[in-house]
Amino acid sequence: MLVSEDLPVIVVGAGPVGMTAAASLASAGIPTAVVEATPEPQPDWRASTFHAATMELLEHIDITGRMLAEGLVVPKYQFRDRHDGLIAEFDLGLLADETKFPFRLQLNQQRLVRFLFDRLIADDLVDLRFGSRLVGVENTGGGVEAVIETSTGEQRLRGSYLIGADGAGSTVRKQLDLAFEGVTYSERFLILSTPVDLREQVPGIAEVNYVADPVEWLFILHTPEAWRLLYPVPAEVSTEQATDPAEMQRHLQNWSARADGYPIIDHQIYNVHQRVAESFRSGRVLLVGDAAHVNSPVGGVGLNSGIHDAMDLTRRLVRILADGAAEDAELDAFNRFRRRIALEYVQADTQRNTDRLRETDPESRRANQRELRELAADADRARDWLRRVSLLESVRKFGIGTPPDEHAELEGAQS
Repeated sequence: MLVSEDLPVIVVGAGPVGMTAAASLASAGIPTAVVEATPEPQPDWRASTFHAATMELLEHIDITGRMLAEGLVVPKYQFRDRHDGLIAEFDLGLLADETKFPFRLQLNQQRLVRFLFDRLIADDLVDLRFGSRLVGVENTGGGVEAVIETSTGEQRLRGSYLIGADGAGSTVRKQLDLAFEGVTYSERFLILSTPVDLREQVPGIAEVNYVADPVEWLFILHTPEAWRLLYPVPAEVSTEQATDPAEMQRHLQNWSARADGYPIIDHQIYNVHQRVAESFRSGRVLLVGDAAHVNSPVGGVGLNSGIHDAMDLTRRLVRILADGAAEDAELDAFNRFRRRIALEYVQADTQRNTDRLRETDPESRRANQRELRELAADADRARDWLRRVSLLESVRKFGIGTPPDEHAELEGAQS
């Protein structure tokens, strides 16, 4: 190995993307330090979908067995209309010849974090620094230096590289003074969970459903713990109003009346953005996941694309640190391709999904319904659609951590 163990790769953020990055590096024998502001892994119910391409990548760090044991396999999902009912159903089984994971796996992201925490805490190559807040970072002559605040005071931590996986409000990105270009939706999204089996309420619904409506669209999905509903909250409605138990109950009843009401076991309300950092790289400091790009959750690709970022980057860092690969060529390729994917796939598809659900023009709504019905009825077109939404297309097209010279061949073949 070409790097001293005194200079670990520093990962800032111990969410699913940061912990995946740490696990990928540790599995390759690269010492890693994880800096996390909270004192222990945090529960977060927002992301819960793992697509086929992501499961293929996570198989490389030997975590998919536990995920499958505790997750919910969902082979089909539906587009519905609040008034017209079922519009189209898509069967991920059409991808069975292309992937061993022809389904969506529903598993709350906090489970993956806990699985990886259990592994990494016992790994001598990994230094987990929970309760440590990053307050400064800079590139130095031979690496990076992070300034962190702990309960015992300020510390300086030197590393070979630093990965910012610290979320949409990323301190790393702000320290680098990188613009976070895009928009913030005027409405917020509220997601709530109920133990009531919604299949009994609305016979025929799938375990993942996109429900269009010009007034209040819905995203409904089943996880191992509960059923979850996500819907928009208008800008003029306060957080206190939106999260009032009676108001949340009213929304559930509007979806499907239930005499006994719906127990609500969890809820979150949050702002939604479509933003991409102007660069994912500044010297030896790199951005992944929400620190690099944030998007509407409709489609379930934010967490997945973040994991793809982490796996792409760590494969490159392993080649640099262990094999002496050219740093600039590798990291520039990471920045160029992962940013392109964020713009051309993640941002474009999530915006299109959200716009389709909230369309208000009657003719456009009918056109959306026709398009979806035609797609679902044509196996070849449906397979192409599913290949894209499962992120298999972007991985097959651009690779994950593909060496720069092979990237050049890919670009030449695509031009």
